[in-house]
Amino acid sequence: MNSVLTVAKTLQVEKNLSDLDINVKELVETASSVIVPLGPLTAFAARHPWARMEHHSFEQVARFLKEMNDVDIYPNDSLIQSAWSRGEIKEEFLESGLQKWLDEQNFELPRDAAEAYCRAALRWDQGSSGCLSPSELTHLAKKLSRFQTKKTKKYAVQTYSQLIENQKGTKLVENLNFHMIKWCKLYLDESQAVWSMPNRKKGFYHAWKELVLHDPALKPSVRKRLRNAPNEADYALQEILILLGIPYTDMQEYLEAHLLALPGWAGMMLWRSQQYDTEKTLLTEYLAVRLFMEWALITPFLPLSQQRMVKQVSIEPLIANWGHWGNMSIHSWSQISATEIKARLTLAYRFDTILRNRLWLEAWEKTYEDHLKNKITSKLHNKAEQKNQPALAQFVFCIDVRSEPFRRKLEASGPFETFGTAGFFGLPIETCKLGSEHRHAALPVLFKPQIKVKEFSREPALEQYKQRLGAVHASSSTFKGMKHHVLASLMLPEVSGPWLTFQTLARSFIPRRAGAAFRRVQEKWLQKPAAELTLNIDHSETKLSTGFTEKEKVTYVRQALKMMGLTEHFSSLVVICGHGSRSTNNPYASSLDCGACGGTSSEFNARVLASLCNLREVRQALAMEGIMIPEDTVFIAAEHVTSTDELRPIFVPELTEKAKEAFDRIQAVLPNVREEVSTERLMQLPSIGYNGKNPQEEAERFAEDWSEVRPEWGLARNAAFIIGNRELTEECNLEGRTFLHTYNWKKDRNGTILANIIKGPATVTQWINLQYYASTVAPHYYGSGNKRTQTVTSGIGVMQGNSSDLLPGLPWQSVMSADHELYHIPLRLLVVIEAPKDAIEKLLKQDQDFHQKVQNGWVQLASIDETGNWVSWS
Repeated sequence: MNSVLTVAKTLQVEKNLSDLDINVKELVETASSVIVPLGPLTAFAARHPWARMEHHSFEQVARFLKEMNDVDIYPNDSLIQSAWSRGEIKEEFLESGLQKWLDEQNFELPRDAAEAYCRAALRWDQGSSGCLSPSELTHLAKKLSRFQTKKTKKYAVQTYSQLIENQKGTKLVENLNFHMIKWCKLYLDESQAVWSMPNRKKGFYHAWKELVLHDPALKPSVRKRLRNAPNEADYALQEILILLGIPYTDMQEYLEAHLLALPGWAGMMLWRSQQYDTEKTLLTEYLAVRLFMEWALITPFLPLSQQRMVKQVSIEPLIANWGHWGNMSIHSWSQISATEIKARLTLAYRFDTILRNRLWLEAWEKTYEDHLKNKITSKLHNKAEQKNQPALAQFVFCIDVRSEPFRRKLEASGPFETFGTAGFFGLPIETCKLGSEHRHAALPVLFKPQIKVKEFSREPALEQYKQRLGAVHASSSTFKGMKHHVLASLMLPEVSGPWLTFQTLARSFIPRRAGAAFRRVQEKWLQKPAAELTLNIDHSETKLSTGFTEKEKVTYVRQALKMMGLTEHFSSLVVICGHGSRSTNNPYASSLDCGACGGTSSEFNARVLASLCNLREVRQALAMEGIMIPEDTVFIAAEHVTSTDELRPIFVPELTEKAKEAFDRIQAVLPNVREEVSTERLMQLPSIGYNGKNPQEEAERFAEDWSEVRPEWGLARNAAFIIGNRELTEECNLEGRTFLHTYNWKKDRNGTILANIIKGPATVTQWINLQYYASTVAPHYYGSGNKRTQTVTSGIGVMQGNSSDLLPGLPWQSVMSADHELYHIPLRLLVVIEAPKDAIEKLLKQDQDFHQKVQNGWVQLASIDETGNWVSWS
């Protein structure tokens, strides 16, 4: 090993070891921008895979990933052709995009010739007269070789294992990934392993270093090379980079290539390094293990001179493209000047597949924007006078796209008014339910909880409830323990067989009735007593405070009311609607709850906010600020269950006479609203499911059936985020594709509310949008494959088989309605803001992050000014 190190040091002339000592931490942190943190399935939160590369344009990232991992992040030709055949792309937008691109170029070529070539290439036209045979192509390329461009394209750094695999035909990358997956599974296991990984508490690198010397899956020669690995991960990483002879200028890209080899497992390491103080260096440890494993596996193939990143661009494909799309024959090339030959080759080089698909995607997005514009502006021109009197009841829903159909049907059923806001209602809380020690951060992963709210009960039956709840948890733990015990597992089938057989048959043949019956039995046996919330601050807490101070109560209510646009004209009943989902035997169950809040229902937040809004002292303080909540107005909380289309009350305090009248009216219309929403939603599911039966029963069956791979569509087909008054979209059928946030620019003259919406909800909706987008355009890399063949591993995520990457995205069934039929439409999010032009300009000037998203193509932006005119900003 020392001799190899000596040789490697002689190769490393750009930096010495002391320099690397300073830069290892920074090197890893910078390289990690190509991946994103990946949390466990139980705390699912949408996060798009390019969130940390937004300082580059979308096209630049697309080219980088294509070079690095052969991953396409633009819709491929098949998706585009399908959209074109469905009429989802207008030719006028494709043409305008092409003309804009040509205007930016500087070719010494007749414009009509360039346009004809590009149009043919875009439309996949196949020419005939210009097509060349392979021999003719080779001959012409040799003849035009003087026009071959050298060193015009920077190629991504490949790892040594990739280079050797490409040159020698080995399976080094597969072998390296196999070993890394094995070690990651052992270290990260949360629930499935019978025995935990030895030395796990010392960290990933130390545990690996101790165990790898005894790994029978490695050859003795490989284990011998790993024997002298340094004791510390950061030193090990810098040493191995020198051992491999990686030039200092390529080190970051070399680490990026290794992170992108298994972005799921690397993302989980990154997530844990951000969550736990004891694992801050976990990603460095991961890279140290991976690179040392690589060195040990490739040593027999060394020395190997790494191919340089700058190569010649072959002109044969460029000539062939002109044959296909420009009808250029051999004779045609001989009739044009050297300047035009170079111009034509340059055009073919620049107008490549990535650029063509970019133009198609932009036309697709512009077509949808035009469709939405026509739908909204046509309503604006015919809208009636704005309502000045409060409705019978007001409902506050989450901005989630699944709320839009429910709000539309609810408003049509009576004198009801609805509002949209972020589903955690601005409450930075950690929740703890009655009888449980488990705590859950009930807010988007963008933020950290600041206050703890617990359920408590004053009833004497509390202790009995805790005992019964403990018995439920204990029985589950006992069952799991018996499965893992050598002797106990032998008698487990006899003990559990009758009950599990009955449960299997019931859930298989009558899932809806079985699920409801099991739930009722459990609820009846538990007999949960009436619970209250710890709203008042407990000064005895030393870490996260329990409860709110008097000032905090007023602050969070004021903030919530302003964000949802409800500061006047209060109805006698205001319903705060949290939302969640229900499904059975579904690894992705948490992804159907709030897409931003780590897989938790926001019903707890709804109950907290409703309780705070009902406090007399809070109302008195708000009245001093001009927010007058009438004495007879009562706030209640409900949960919108998206998989069954229910709106069920979860907190109803004593009601005033008017509030009781409104509540009764709501209860009367909800069954019909639910039926209409279910009918509309179920019609979108594949025909093998809903076939016209009772929509409520079918929705419940989908939620309870443990064989159902698609209990609901979730947030599929999301395409736009509309920030404006409800009058803007009222009575518009937005097809469950839009996030809706209530906003009145007239009450936000300084732009503070809009800025907060953009920093919070707009960022979250963009993450959701691009996660669905990535899982659609690159399902093999950013999705999670077929849900039927997934393996839940280590209690944290899913794999395909027993040795794949930890799959970071959504399953195939969440974006496809059939094997070859797309359901989700992969469009980047369109943000539409109802505000004057100067307000948008101020926003873009003050929020550089959002401006960067728009400028670099990560979101689209449009606005509707005070006169109702639509303005496109991207």
